[in-house]
Amino acid sequence: MIDSDGFRPNVGIILCNDRQQLFWGRRVGQNSWQFPQGGIKSDESPEQAMYRELREEVGLEPTQVEILGCTDRWLRYRLPKRFIRRNSHPVCIGQKQRWFMLRVLCAESDFCLDDCAKPEFDHWRWVKYWQPLREVVYFKRRVYERALRELAPLVFPDGTPVRDMPKLARQNRR
Repeated sequence: MIDSDGFRPNVGIILCNDRQQLFWGRRVGQNSWQFPQGGIKSDESPEQAMYRELREEVGLEPTQVEILGCTDRWLRYRLPKRFIRRNSHPVCIGQKQRWFMLRVLCAESDFCLDDCAKPEFDHWRWVKYWQPLREVVYFKRRVYERALRELAPLVFPDGTPVRDMPKLARQNRR
């Protein structure tokens, strides 16, 4: 399902633990890390798609998480030109996503990355809140930053932590 602007509706899932750390998954067979995400089927609401993707990619059920909130609007990113499949119709130029912030209510041992026919992740770890911005593939960084900024007050009601600046950026500011 592609909208009239060429964007595929999608959900993004940010899982946090009681230490305000985030789930960070490594894509199967790659050294590429990301949050769980996936397409919204035509008969699903974003929340229904989020729960389906959560079950497929992480092995968690709705009772094992608490929804803290979601982004107010769609956040979009464009695919680099080399990833656009021009021979498919309609042409998908990127994704529009609703991002959900979830608190994990279960044990880490309940996570199951291979509970579906085609697993998305082969490893995962907990990371500091802003770390994904340094590690996610470049074309998703802006949408990750927008989602993390918007949803941060749900995890940090007393104030969002200062984002660590990369060493290079610190050196250039001197």
